[in-house]
Formats: sequence, C-alpha cells, structure tokens
Amino acid sequence: MLILGIETSTTQVGCAVGGHEGILAYSAANRGQRHAEQLVPAIQFTCRSARVELREVSAVAVGLGPGLFTGLRVGIATAKAMAQALRVPMIGIPSLDLLAFRVRFTSRLIVVASDARRGELFHATYRPSPGGVQRVTAHQVGTPEEVASDIEASGEEVLLVGDGALRYAELFSSVRHLELADGGLAHPSAGALVQLAHAQALREEFVTPAEVRPIYLRKPDAEVHWVERGRVVGGAP
Repeated sequence: MLILGIETSTTQVGCAVGGHEGILAYSAANRGQRHAEQLVPAIQFTCRSARVELREVSAVAVGLGPGLFTGLRVGIATAKAMAQALRVPMIGIPSLDLLAFRVRFTSRLIVVASDARRGELFHATYRPSPGGVQRVTAHQVGTPEEVASDIEASGEEVLLVGDGALRYAELFSSVRHLELADGGLAHPSAGALVQLAHAQALREEFVTPAEVRPIYLRKPDAEVHWVERGRVVGGAP
C-alpha cells in the first residue's frame, strides 16, 4: 500500500510518499504562508522522486492541526480533493502528534509547542511508549508563560519541541529540567505522518473525505480582526 502524506499546519509545506517499504520520497519547503502556491508542485516533485504515479496511491494522509488556519485549509482541501479524484480513503492525524513522534526515543516527558501567532502556542504533552508516543493531555492553546509554568509544575525532565519552543527560547531557557529539541525538528514531518498513517492503514482505520475535520482551537486571525474592526466602527465596548 502506498500512502501520500500532506502536512501544512505550520509555515512549512511537507509531502511524503511511502508504505511498507518505508519512506520512498520526502520534500519540505518553508517559504512563509504560500501554501497554495507550493503544495501541488511539492506533491508532483515528491511523486517523481519516488518514481510513483498518483494513480498508484492507495490512501491519502493529512495533518489535522492544530495550526495556522491558512495552511490547514489549503492542505486539508487539497488532500480531500485528491482522495476523491483517486477514489481512495483518507487518514487524518493531529499535527502535534507528528512533532512528538519525531522525538519518541527520548526518556523525558515530551511537550510540543507550535507557534500559534498572537503571542500564543498550540501545545500538548506526551509520554514515550513502545513504538511511539502517548498523548496525556488534550490539544490546548495558551501563552508561552502558561506553558512554562505547566512544565515547572510537572517537576519532570522535559523535552520541548516545536517552532513555538524556538520562538520563545529565551523564556524557556530559564525553566528548570527543560531541554529544547534541535531546530531541525521544529515542524511536523510528512514522513512521520506517512509512518503513523501506515500503521493505521494496516488496522484499516480509514475515514472518508467528508469525515476529515481540521482541529481548530480558536477563530482564524481574519475573523478576529473583522470582529474587532466591527466593534470599533460600531462603537461597541
């Protein structure tokens, strides 16, 4: 079974193709919020690199977020359209899970912190488990100070990973028993997406395109700005 993975929850656009033989090809580009321009060429490049035709794909996997609204919308809409065109099932996996999976071999508690903009982070906590990681909190959105406080309160050795961890590295550097993961692990990996999706595919844990739902923990920036503008124009408090 060949799986096409699409991950666009951050500023990075990632694609991968793989299956029981592992990851056949992988691409990642970080050029700001230009997901709509980059995604289809990235898929084409990845398939060419893997010497795979799209018609050979048996399932489409996609990162569900939480993440940046524009990236999620583009990635999930494209993944759904491809699955419908190819008449194949889908697998959706939370994007924070992908970040945690990349550091699964640590002995520390794993905290994932993805930059949510507006001075906030999307975050969740995981424990390493045989073959992967286990999420022990819900996906949340909060300030870097709140995340730092939660880490301090845990009293455990913690590995912090994600682009949010890097953005607020100065703040987190003062937290005891905390290690920052390497910057090369800052974004969810489409390769990790395909690996986790393949395990689900073996268990036949598929969904239809209509069942795929992004994980939004708050309103998009454009909607918030529109509401705030309306309050100013309308004279609301």
